[in-house]
Amino acid sequence: MANVMIEVPDDLVRSLEGIATAQHMSIEQLLVERLHSLVQDRPEPRPGSPAAILQAMRELPHPSAEAVDELDAAIAAGRLPVRTPDLFSD
Repeated sequence: MANVMIEVPDDLVRSLEGIATAQHMSIEQLLVERLHSLVQDRPEPRPGSPAAILQAMRELPHPSAEAVDELDAAIAAGRLPVRTPDLFSD
């Protein structure tokens, strides 16, 4: 397990000591339990948020190489030649 050191204001430490004592835990046990619950019980990200976009990108199906080749061929077949009119002639 990794060690993390943080500085916490004294009044917060006293509050944490009180909660930990009431639950018959050490402050470390209390903090690990609460932090673990934060990570496990994450709410779904708001629609349109960066987290929601990343989640959607990770969940997208990944096309096969054949599907990509087929799409490239369809795009190439659908291209129209570029015609530039001669603006200086009658």
